[in-house]
Amino acid sequence: MNISRNTSIILLVIANIAVDQISKFWVRATVEAKSSSSIIGDYLTLRNVENDGAFLGMGGDLNPTLKLFVLLIIPSAVLLFVLYYMFKEKHMDKLSLTGFSCVVGGGIANVFDRFIYGSVTDFLFIDLGFVRTGIFNLADLSVTTGMILILWSSLKHRKKDNVSS
Repeated sequence: MNISRNTSIILLVIANIAVDQISKFWVRATVEAKSSSSIIGDYLTLRNVENDGAFLGMGGDLNPTLKLFVLLIIPSAVLLFVLYYMFKEKHMDKLSLTGFSCVVGGGIANVFDRFIYGSVTDFLFIDLGFVRTGIFNLADLSVTTGMILILWSSLKHRKKDNVSS
């Protein structure tokens, strides 16, 4: 069975949104707000925190009008542009296409939360001693994974271009 390129994009974006929204629904329903419980010792913990800003809470203290513009309108416009670009650019390699689909799916999931709830539910925290993360969610993980895939694809193509030059 050969799934069309556009169908693949749509399915991957929807899968990213669905996994994120299901995980946040579960956390909101079962994990007490601001609580912390161990998943893997102190290395990976489950928390329930509402983030009314963006990455690491940045922008949470903006006035409501500026927050609407910076955290909802601009990200929505960028996500729509990237989605349009993905459908229009027919020569994009599969790795980049997968990466952009993850970025768009994760981005839409977080924008959806900001629009519906006024904040984003974050719930995962990693502390390996020498490295600690902020509290994040699966949409954040999707965006990060997508960016890594896009970078990897770019580096692969740059290496090929340098070899053939």
